[in-house]
Amino acid sequence: MTTIDDLWYLTTQAEQQAEQVHHQLTDDYEEFLDRSHARRVSRPRFRTLAERIAEFGAPYGAHSVVYRPSGELLLVWHAGVEKWVVPGGEPDPGESFREAAERELAEEAGVEASYRGLAMNVRVEIRCDDYSTWGVLPLFEARVEDPTTPDPDDPDGEITDAEWFDDLPENTRDREDLLAWREFALG
Repeated sequence: MTTIDDLWYLTTQAEQQAEQVHHQLTDDYEEFLDRSHARRVSRPRFRTLAERIAEFGAPYGAHSVVYRPSGELLLVWHAGVEKWVVPGGEPDPGESFREAAERELAEEAGVEASYRGLAMNVRVEIRCDDYSTWGVLPLFEARVEDPTTPDPDDPDGEITDAEWFDDLPENTRDREDLLAWREFALG
């Protein structure tokens, strides 16, 4: 009996969904930073991410690049990866990427912000063995006017702290992307 590996089919579905989401984002928003990343992952992780991409077009949901007029960026501490990250996560059923980003910001940092558009559109390539696919990671630009102190209330328990940073810590995930965006957008 021959076993057919369905990962080839799943990667095709994922790429088609990613392409649709990518085009929708680039049609809906004008000025944003394009970035790309490649990640090699285990086979089980590859399947999980490819399934997310096939469903949403995005392996990691949607996130927010939140800043103050002074240029400080808001980061949250993700206990699972032991790094500072931008707030964000997967959309709930029927929720747009931007709605997901706003909800996740409220949960993970407890601040309200004015959303201004797309900050970055990141192409994330995922590889495992002979398999590869890609998805998008939309990061929305959000500005906080008042000196709000972040107060995380993450229902998942992954986010344990939130802080404003002028100088981004070395252990910030995608630190170079955030620095490039700050230069691009806030110059």
